[in-house]
Amino acid sequence: MTTYLPTIKQLQYLVALHEQGHFGRAAEASFVSQSTLSAGIRELESLLGVTLVERSRRVVRFTPLGEAVVAKAHRLLREGEELSALVQSAGKPLAGELRMSVIPTIAPFLLPRILPRLRQERPALKLFLREETSGDAIESLHHGRADCVLLALPYATGEVDREIIGEDRLLIAFPKDEPRDPPAEITPGMIDEGRLLLLEDGHCLRDHALAACNRPELRASATMIGTSLHTLVQMVDNGLGLTLLPQMAIDAGILANTQIVTRPLDTDSALRHIALVWRKNSPRGDEFRLLATELRDG
Repeated sequence: MTTYLPTIKQLQYLVALHEQGHFGRAAEASFVSQSTLSAGIRELESLLGVTLVERSRRVVRFTPLGEAVVAKAHRLLREGEELSALVQSAGKPLAGELRMSVIPTIAPFLLPRILPRLRQERPALKLFLREETSGDAIESLHHGRADCVLLALPYATGEVDREIIGEDRLLIAFPKDEPRDPPAEITPGMIDEGRLLLLEDGHCLRDHALAACNRPELRASATMIGTSLHTLVQMVDNGLGLTLLPQMAIDAGILANTQIVTRPLDTDSALRHIALVWRKNSPRGDEFRLLATELRDG
């Protein structure tokens, strides 16, 4: 009996539709026309003899079997990309395309320092960067949209391999003269929970800050409002509260033209580990370890 297998392109169209939830946006993300994408998915359904997607004018809904096929398609597409990467990695290391997701509390402070040297020393490397929160970045990694992720630990990453790039201490930041004569170090017990400003959900630095304070009541009372560290800095500088900032951001000049005062937090847990992570057993593991070394030396 002749067996007809789905094509990579058909599976890519199906995954794109699942991610976008809309035929037009899925077609745009796939760089094809909507009719081409729709025809490809219909061909896939005809090939399999099943309905994967329920179509209506307003809603695209995947059948239970369609959801299962999408999950399998993610794995197949990832394996296909790793097959290509295996061949690529057999040549010159750190050459060709590499997709790296970076979290927002690292990207603007670390990348400007290391990218010029990386471009100069690795001209054959085509590095595609994507700024995402930790959760989105790890999802991109496991779904094959990213090859590696630069983020801060601890964070639940699932099954990955990793290399630690360095340590990054957290400091308490508060408006000038508040308190008027701050001690050399701030203890977690001195933090006014009603004035603590943190990043909104989705940023791992929020959890790192709460863990550093080691006060469970802060989780309920802290104001989680900032969309970025730069927003938090402006709020603190205008006397709206205090926050925790990574040393990396301070070294990069985030406090320039402000009157914010910083002090170390007197606890061993006021620390995050910057790490490069990638899918476990990736054929490009040696490349990623080399990249981690490049980032570490930067």
